[in-house]
Amino acid sequence: MKREFDVVVIGAGPAGMSAAIGLRGQGLSVLVVDEQPAPGGQIWRAVEAVAATPTGRLLGDEYRAGASLAERFRRCGAFYEPDTQVWQIEPDWHVYMTCKGRAEVVRAARVVLALGAQERPAPFPGWTLPGVLTVGAAQILLKTSRQVPAGPVWVAGSGPLPLLYMAQLLRAGGQIAGWLDTSPPGGWRRALPWAGDALAAWGDVRKGLAWLREIRAAGVKRVRGVTTLRALGEGQLREIEYATADGRTVRAPASVLLSHEGVVPSIHMTRALECAHSWNAQQACLAPDLDEWGQASRPGIFVAGDGAGIGGAQAACVRGELAALGIALHAGKLTPQAAAAAAAPLRSKLAGLLRLRPMLDALYPPRAGIFAPPDDTIVCRCEELTAGDIRRAAAIGQPGPNQIKSYTRAGMGPCQGRQCGYTIAHIVAAEQKRPVAEVGFYRIRPPLKPLTLGELASLDIEEEQA
Repeated sequence: MKREFDVVVIGAGPAGMSAAIGLRGQGLSVLVVDEQPAPGGQIWRAVEAVAATPTGRLLGDEYRAGASLAERFRRCGAFYEPDTQVWQIEPDWHVYMTCKGRAEVVRAARVVLALGAQERPAPFPGWTLPGVLTVGAAQILLKTSRQVPAGPVWVAGSGPLPLLYMAQLLRAGGQIAGWLDTSPPGGWRRALPWAGDALAAWGDVRKGLAWLREIRAAGVKRVRGVTTLRALGEGQLREIEYATADGRTVRAPASVLLSHEGVVPSIHMTRALECAHSWNAQQACLAPDLDEWGQASRPGIFVAGDGAGIGGAQAACVRGELAALGIALHAGKLTPQAAAAAAAPLRSKLAGLLRLRPMLDALYPPRAGIFAPPDDTIVCRCEELTAGDIRRAAAIGQPGPNQIKSYTRAGMGPCQGRQCGYTIAHIVAAEQKRPVAEVGFYRIRPPLKPLTLGELASLDIEEEQA
């Protein structure tokens, strides 16, 4: 028999857990499915097992804060199914998922997408070499198994995450060969319009300054104004080459290179559901169009957390709570007056938590070079297509990303465009001298995750009774 719930929540990070707790508080039946083996999402990954350990202490108070939410989530009464991949959602809402090799379809009145963010794809020559990772991937290894690279690492990029990771790595006994800061010059001048917001959110600013002090105290070499980056080696990273804004080019030995150019909302499910999206010029990415409760343009689909727009863990929790109130309102569990009264302090809190975001976007825009990589740079890792391949295809008529996909297979590999979609859109826009917002993004087709024939064959779909 097909299982039915009032709400299916996809993702058990800060937003998903908060939404589930709020929904259960309104008496709704809730199923939470998550790809990870335990709740916490990326930012609080493995927090239940790690928070009380020495690793939890070096990761900091912000990380350990997730443990109490995970405990409340476990007690809230929601059905929780980890190690589960959702690979299709159909109207009326049928959610198709796979767990331990078996597929199932579950019916829900409403769906909450709490899918978080992903690191922005940042291709450069050699980024596919063994030894080159993202900062986020390195942080996962630190959180889940306290893996610290044996030798000094190079960190290239900009934004708060590299600062946090470098501070955590140093606390764990790691070594940093150098920090290649790709933030364009003049960051504080760009941030001046939000100086008042920075003072109002001084606690968050102070955390970033504390990370910087840790990095400086450790004597980490900081190279400012890095504009281009190459990873060099045969079958393994051996050297890095970087250029700075003043025209200098430097080579240095390297065994591990970690890169990061910000994060963007995970939009594959909302794109697959054909929800409306708008281009966020400040963050150079797409975000779904949502109402005041987080409901997308497809009624019954709610988006919470960084998938609604980058805001961080605390903002994700508040967005999850607001989504729960919105669903309770639509389900008739709350009157409009009661929902508005409960939401008012949450909206005020969310505004405060997002107050610093425009300044961070101004301080740390993505490096321009990632949107215009050299011709020899692989931009679609799955199909091993280079920027030159995409430029040649873009010269045939006036193709958009989906025509480029047909010509070249870019975006047709296992990641389905998660690692190349924005790069392809920017290359096409540059070749056609059009705004990237006008060029658009891939259409996303099911299945949303790789699916075996055996898993598909295990799906038991009962015929609806007349």
